[in-house]
Amino acid sequence: MKLSPLADRVVLKQLEAEETTKSGIVLPGNAQEKPQQAEVVAVGPGGVVEGKEVTMQVSVGDKVIYSKYAGTEVKLDGEEFIVVRQNDIVAKVED
Repeated sequence: MKLSPLADRVVLKQLEAEETTKSGIVLPGNAQEKPQQAEVVAVGPGGVVEGKEVTMQVSVGDKVIYSKYAGTEVKLDGEEFIVVRQNDIVAKVED
């Protein structure tokens, strides 16, 4: 199956966040806060949303940071995704 977002929606896949404490202890994923960094998997076409023209500013493969409580979590073929509006993305992460 494939997710195809509509309008200004973006499908994200959370990046795994393995965190190490200052003393070198590695915290497993279930002992941490949910990461807010994700990779863009699919992007909607944009267009007119709520009476305003929306141009999509992210593309597939971009790494982004999104608002903490944004989006709708979706499980598809055993993988978890988050569908957010483009304005819930606060920054692109560039290497």
